[in-house]
Amino acid sequence: MTHISEHYFETERHRSFYLAAGPEDGPKIFFLHGWPELSLSWRHQLKVFGGLGFRAIAPDMRGYGKSCVYTQHSDYALREVVEDMRELHAGLAAGPVLWVGHDWGSPVVWSIAKHSPELVCGLVSLCVPMGLEEGLSTKLINRKLYPKKEFPAGQWDYMLFYLESFDVATEQMESNPGGLIKMMFRKGDRSSKGTRSPTASTRANGGWFIDGGFPDLPLDEDVLSSEEFLVYEESLKQNGFFGPNSWYMNHELNREFSREGNDQVFLDLPVLFIHAEYDLVCETVDSELANPMREKCKNLTEEVLHAGHWIAQEKGAEVSAAIAEWLVMKMDYWPAPK
Repeated sequence: MTHISEHYFETERHRSFYLAAGPEDGPKIFFLHGWPELSLSWRHQLKVFGGLGFRAIAPDMRGYGKSCVYTQHSDYALREVVEDMRELHAGLAAGPVLWVGHDWGSPVVWSIAKHSPELVCGLVSLCVPMGLEEGLSTKLINRKLYPKKEFPAGQWDYMLFYLESFDVATEQMESNPGGLIKMMFRKGDRSSKGTRSPTASTRANGGWFIDGGFPDLPLDEDVLSSEEFLVYEESLKQNGFFGPNSWYMNHELNREFSREGNDQVFLDLPVLFIHAEYDLVCETVDSELANPMREKCKNLTEEVLHAGHWIAQEKGAEVSAAIAEWLVMKMDYWPAPK
């Protein structure tokens, strides 16, 4: 069985903890997690690609796990996070590599490609298409599902709750990290397809649920085992939610940073986008949310998996298979025979 090992990489400005699998001289794949996750979120993919001969690397992003935690909202702007990844690449790799992102990890990999194309030979994004790295926008909201008068921010209403009530949101989450994890990390529900995301009513409810309480739900072991749950819970108890939630507080800084990048890189760059069919927030199958990506990425492959937002954990084998098939069919990026 492929072994996953723990490591640290430190520079003068940042310390990254990361998990790694596979031979150190194998082709590099960097897996970047989102909110409120950890490097552990990529455990299935690390084992698969490490076993295939790649050097699969998954850092705890800043504010999470055993990586550095900072005290200002602006410390979590994409400009800072991209620099973390540039430094990590400089320490662990050479030349262009494959970058894989999910949730907030996706805006990071889109941004790396825009700002440091020399570090990228291909890009994979799960659930989040190009666009969020440019800051919050309500342009592509499905107004049939979210009438503007009733739901002006659509499914992105929860992002405005952070902006307007950051301390309240953070205190609610820190009051019950385990309850939040059990509520969030659930497999996709086919019956929910075509329904509104609960996040569209976050401000009206005063939090993720009415009055900010979390329902008492059992752990969904199709997504997390009890041991994995404890790792998440302990990490979020120790670090708190200031860092993770601060990623949502930099829309203007991120928009400014995005304007400095170069979208022309996407004309030829191989890109794989994996849709989660039952993701209610990043609903990309039946909406126009992925259209800007389709317009800019001319070497784009799209796959749809029957899963919810936590697709890499819920459908670990299927996600790994989709990436591996794309690598074989679309890219010349595979470990050399030993």
